[in-house]
Amino acid sequence: MGESGTVLNKIIKISFSIVGAVTGFTLTRSFLFMLNMDIRWELKVVLYCFGAMLIAAIFYSTANFFVEYMMKAIDKLERLMQKMSLYELVVSAVGLIVGLIIANLVTIPVNRIDVIGAPIAIIANILFGCAGVSIAVSKKNEHFLDAIINRSVAAKNKKALVEPKILDTNIIIDGRIVDICRSGFLEGELIVPNFVLEELRHIADSSDSLKRNRGRRGLDVLSILQKDLGVPVRIENIEVKEGMEVDDKLLAVAKKLHGKVITIDYNLSKVADFQGVPVLNINELANAMKPIALPGEEMTVQIIKDGKENGQGIGYLEDGTMIVVDGGRRHIGEHVNVTVTSVLQTAAGRMIFAKPKYAVERAI
Repeated sequence: MGESGTVLNKIIKISFSIVGAVTGFTLTRSFLFMLNMDIRWELKVVLYCFGAMLIAAIFYSTANFFVEYMMKAIDKLERLMQKMSLYELVVSAVGLIVGLIIANLVTIPVNRIDVIGAPIAIIANILFGCAGVSIAVSKKNEHFLDAIINRSVAAKNKKALVEPKILDTNIIIDGRIVDICRSGFLEGELIVPNFVLEELRHIADSSDSLKRNRGRRGLDVLSILQKDLGVPVRIENIEVKEGMEVDDKLLAVAKKLHGKVITIDYNLSKVADFQGVPVLNINELANAMKPIALPGEEMTVQIIKDGKENGQGIGYLEDGTMIVVDGGRRHIGEHVNVTVTSVLQTAAGRMIFAKPKYAVERAI
């Protein structure tokens, strides 16, 4: 220890001795007051000095121990406070203040007791202060834990409410699933069963160039969903009975995972509906998004070919909706102004029936 440390040590011991002397004098006076004995003043002086010197000697000899203990306690408190967040410090401070307020209210009558009143009040302040900090911190942790649990439960519930979507081969090759996912209308995980992926690979390795291109397009679609859009796509290895058709396998997977099948296959949609398996048919979505044509509405359409009935002509709108024009066969290859007479909604799509505008005006 250096010279400055020695001087500081002496100052601390002297300070403790002074505090001890004052404490000894006070305790001796209180003790003599309680005895209420008729003692000569010379003896009182001696007793005061003896008490002051005794307590001063005790404080002096234990000064280093108390200082070392207090420094360790301060270091621990400092390390603890460094680990605590601002929110935790505020909560602890509030708990300490509340504890001290309660302690002071409780010890109001205790302070009036001679000699032991002050020590009891000090001990009560320490106990209530520590209790306030402990309770505040425990409640903070409890609130924080509840928040974590609530978030976890909410996340699990939300995940449970969003069913996984099982993709069939046709919807992957079709490619429109990419635009639907990009628009954000689909939620949940996309499941690609292992047998669907094997079918795609088999089609991509076909000797037929058309099939080969379709298979490769399907693999590209899966790559776009995973890498470009970041959609959660999972390849699911599910064991199914041998000899089952692909459609039956898809429905079995949907039942096992409690999910929905996404497809464009009309027959698969009907079978799934019969078995109680939810299906999202992209063609039905496309038909629902087509603009509604009302009877009496006028539009211009190009007649491309003749229809099944005598004199009918067939045209198409930009979205692919077929228009059957009564008496339109004579206008094949021409753009004709037509008036809508009726609209028929079928599972395969929407069909619009119309007549040339001049024929409607002539009938009027």
